[in-house]
Amino acid sequence: MASGGDRATRSKPPKHTNRLSKEKSSYLLQHAHNPVDWYPWGQEAFDKAKNEDKPIFLSVGYSTCHWCHVMERESFEDEEIGKILSKNFVCMKVDREERPDVDKVYMTFVQATSGGGGWPMSVWLTPDLKPFICGTYFPPRDMGRTPGLKTVLLRIIEQWQSNRETLESSGERVLEALRKGTAISASPGETPPSGPDVANRCFRQLVRSYEEEYGGFREAPKFPTPVNLMFLMSFWTVNRSTSEGAEALQMALHTLRMMALGGIHDHVAQGFHRYSTDTSWHVPHFEKMLYDQGQLAVAYITAYQVSGECLFADVARDVLLYVSRDLSDKSGGFYSAEDADSFPTAESTEKREGAFCVWTAGEIRELFPNIVEGATGGATQADIFMHHYGVKEQGNVDPGQDPHGELQGQNVLIVRYSVELTAAHFAISVERLSDLLAHARARLAEVRRARPPPHLDTKMLASWNGLMLSGFARVGAVLGDKALLERAEKAACFLRKHLWDHEDQKILHSCYRGNNMEVEQVASPIAGFLDDYAFVVCGLLDLFEATQKVRWLEWAEELQQRQDQLFWDSQGSGYFCNDPSDPTLLLSLKQDQDGAEPSANSVSAMNLLRLSHLTDRRDWMQPSQHLLAAFSDRLLKVPIALPDMVRSLMAQHYTLKQIVICGQPDAEDTLSLISSVNSLFLPHKNTKGDILKNIVTRPPFTGNGFVSIQLTERGIDEDPKKLLA
Repeated sequence: MASGGDRATRSKPPKHTNRLSKEKSSYLLQHAHNPVDWYPWGQEAFDKAKNEDKPIFLSVGYSTCHWCHVMERESFEDEEIGKILSKNFVCMKVDREERPDVDKVYMTFVQATSGGGGWPMSVWLTPDLKPFICGTYFPPRDMGRTPGLKTVLLRIIEQWQSNRETLESSGERVLEALRKGTAISASPGETPPSGPDVANRCFRQLVRSYEEEYGGFREAPKFPTPVNLMFLMSFWTVNRSTSEGAEALQMALHTLRMMALGGIHDHVAQGFHRYSTDTSWHVPHFEKMLYDQGQLAVAYITAYQVSGECLFADVARDVLLYVSRDLSDKSGGFYSAEDADSFPTAESTEKREGAFCVWTAGEIRELFPNIVEGATGGATQADIFMHHYGVKEQGNVDPGQDPHGELQGQNVLIVRYSVELTAAHFAISVERLSDLLAHARARLAEVRRARPPPHLDTKMLASWNGLMLSGFARVGAVLGDKALLERAEKAACFLRKHLWDHEDQKILHSCYRGNNMEVEQVASPIAGFLDDYAFVVCGLLDLFEATQKVRWLEWAEELQQRQDQLFWDSQGSGYFCNDPSDPTLLLSLKQDQDGAEPSANSVSAMNLLRLSHLTDRRDWMQPSQHLLAAFSDRLLKVPIALPDMVRSLMAQHYTLKQIVICGQPDAEDTLSLISSVNSLFLPHKNTKGDILKNIVTRPPFTGNGFVSIQLTERGIDEDPKKLLA
């Protein structure tokens, strides 16, 4: 796979080289040869802005962002715009995945002042880093009523010279309002709101935003939102006998089915694309993000637990197959993302979105010309494949989903019929059809591997590796797959070796694959943020419950203690997203939304609860309750914004059920008991393996549900599934 600073177009040796050429981030390297005097975020740029009294142009994006590529190609490679930027501004580039703390602060400003947000993010700052004007993507020059970047730059230069005081004061007023508006805290003695009441309200809000035909929430563009799906399945577990519970389960399972059948799911090379541009999950935005794969693997294996449908287990396995093959480093870490754009052919000079993934009808017919014996009408393999996956001669992408005409005449594979219907249509058996389709997908995968691959962002983030660790651990435990559990342990070992600073006892946020294929670190490593601690702790707890190896629980406990020291707000409760003492960050934020990734506060609330039960440390119950109390206002008014935190609130209300397996650790009957527990979705439980003598001497589990499944001479005392129901 390609990586590093590969270009959107193939060209002669670079005419320009700036400071970003010395960086490790793929996104920054992509801009290393712009005719812009770029600086990375840091003291050198801050000092230059102050010494020369110039405004700062801050541009934030990430390496697999399609519109970031567009703005670079149109504006940052433009010589005239490059000169204007370099002469009048101190220009800083930030990889939002490398510096989520910087991104969160200025995105909060963008959303507050413009009502929207997104990447690329463009913000103009004073020399003391205070924002005063912002936007996202700008075309290079005026387009109708939309001002181009050149026009915006010239206006800002004029205003900076003639009306600077007004610019600065307006920015300061917005910042002050944001400091007040984003404050999240609990009053002394305040308790969390009622779990069932908040859960019911969250469910009703999700019902109102649910799209019944194809599943998912809101109209296009449609995002996977695993946090919503996990909440719905958790809600069902405590409302099984009600119509609301049945509806919640139907919403989750239908959405997961339609996503699995849709074009957002890569039917040839597995994994999920970022989002769908239409309501039917058909035409995706083609980038693939690690954090989606980790969360979706958990969501699909959970759907398998609650439904028993093999489709969901198969999709979970497919996701992990993709990650193991295409996003895995030999060190055990996971890469961040695959780009949406690539060269259509080896001779192409310009990248196109989706080029790696789409097919023409002619390609399909050429690859599969053989007539299928006994099939209706002398159908060929191509006829059957095209019918099943919706392939059309003229292409199956609506022009409305293809604003740049990059997918004209192309097909995005989408399952249009069940295997039973397709088999019946061509009068062949289901088994024969399944074999035919599997063979065709494998052949297409071979063809695709010969195409120019999309850019691979080989940055490895602690937070996203934590999410993926949970994916391998949870799927491996449910399926009893030792290979998946071994891969999970390899990921945990990677985190311990490469993203844990033993000397300072801190997580590091990122590391990188170097040119020699070895793991490398920047000269001044980026300290971990709240997400890094919370997601890794969660992954380690999942790994402990899957393997019962105490070292993973011990490290989770160690990381949680360090997280508390670094990020806990001792005044108002809850965790800050980043180090509140960092003078370069103007806002100390507590993320209050479960979106593409769950909020680290949501994950931490559950981590604290799990740790308190697994370690018998009741002192961790209190901060979990205080955290939930701090977010009470949000939970009461718009719980749909925090579905993962609602799950934590539900766990507080219903209390965790402690399941202790008694028996010899490696004995067949003990493993059978563990398998029975893992086959069920029990969102409010912890699982611990113990031999019987440890149970006898264990202190009582005060205020906690406790189920002990024991072995006797006759075998299992009771059916474990009945005990846990």
